[in-house]
Amino acid sequence: MSPILVLALSFMILLIIGVPISFCLAISAMLTTWQMGLPPVMVAQRIAAGVQSFPLIAIPLFVLAGSIMAKGGVAKRIVDFAYIIVGPFRGGLAMVNCLESMFFGGVSGSAIADISSTGPIMIPMMEEKGYDRGFSTALTVASAVQGIIIPPSHNMVIFAMSAGGVSVARLFLAGYIPGIMIGVGLMITSYIIALKNDYPREKRPPLRESLKIIFDGLLSILSAFIIVGGIAFGIFTATEASAVAVLYASFLAIFVYKEIKFKDLWPLAIESVKTIACVLFLIGSASAFGWVITYLKIPTIVTNFFLGLTNNPVLIFLLINLLLLFLGMVMDVAPLIVIVTPVLLPVVQTLGMSAETFGIVLLVNLGIGLTTPPVGAGLFTGCAVGKITMEEAAKSAFAFWPSMIIVLLLVTFIPWLTMFLPNLIG
Repeated sequence: MSPILVLALSFMILLIIGVPISFCLAISAMLTTWQMGLPPVMVAQRIAAGVQSFPLIAIPLFVLAGSIMAKGGVAKRIVDFAYIIVGPFRGGLAMVNCLESMFFGGVSGSAIADISSTGPIMIPMMEEKGYDRGFSTALTVASAVQGIIIPPSHNMVIFAMSAGGVSVARLFLAGYIPGIMIGVGLMITSYIIALKNDYPREKRPPLRESLKIIFDGLLSILSAFIIVGGIAFGIFTATEASAVAVLYASFLAIFVYKEIKFKDLWPLAIESVKTIACVLFLIGSASAFGWVITYLKIPTIVTNFFLGLTNNPVLIFLLINLLLLFLGMVMDVAPLIVIVTPVLLPVVQTLGMSAETFGIVLLVNLGIGLTTPPVGAGLFTGCAVGKITMEEAAKSAFAFWPSMIIVLLLVTFIPWLTMFLPNLIG
């Protein structure tokens, strides 16, 4: 049997029978290595080598910073801040939901953290004001997609490692404009739906209270500018920035907002360790899987396959987007990043797309996948928070997919949208 067939079949069978994705990658890599007559110990060596990367330290620290911010009152301050800005518009609370996700994504770097932290605040608040629960939940899930695109995002760090050393700083900068575009697109959609359903406007609090809210909100949002600005201007590396994020989040939560105490940091750290242990094993297994893919020259085969279908880059990019959208519907973000990056990156680079642009295109595709059944992790989390069925949430989420797909196409075919800031700041 062909080694490629062994790799593909073993992976798919293990995935179908419910084996965790990390073990699917490692076992299929080991079976293929054994079938080729190579020492199986090479797989273990590749797993170890995959996690022996200094920049990977940024991932657990960003995860910890996001946990501290989620529990430390940052989410509530950002919701209140967004309320001051867009609350008075028609459907103001819906637009608050979009804007707070834009801000919270810039401090937590996680879509799931956004849904878990702000969903319990926004969904009951919107329902109390007359918004449909399905609409409120679907909007919370869709707007949280900004969390993996607007930096700092630990998924961007995973992509940078999978792509073979792409600059994390340039990748962070590349995500700002597309992330903001998704937020604006969702706000426009929400406004149209609000006009149709006659959703209410909101009143701003008195001036003194508004100023206090703005000050607290700016303190929360400042962390994103410290982190990304520090990386972009060479003040510190991405790994050092993640440590700064933890310190700043702890300072806000303990001394400024006083929502948690020192003793609460330890449980948050333990929770983050459990999360990152899974992520690091996934990265190591994917490293072994990627090594087998490269050894079998699968990237070259895939490149020749797409170029054999057509020489038109537009059609190839559309086909790749369709493939990623489908994969995003059935798999989670991190595993897909480490699986498809070594396969598809050579294809798009052959056609002139930069690694940074492909990284953002990939994340937008997989972000949309978070909002779709049957395996959208964001949709599952939103349904749990909103206490509705997936069918209800998916039906309402359909209204938000067109604006997100428009942004995806714009990012795919207009490189300026992703490369302007990286090239400007250098």
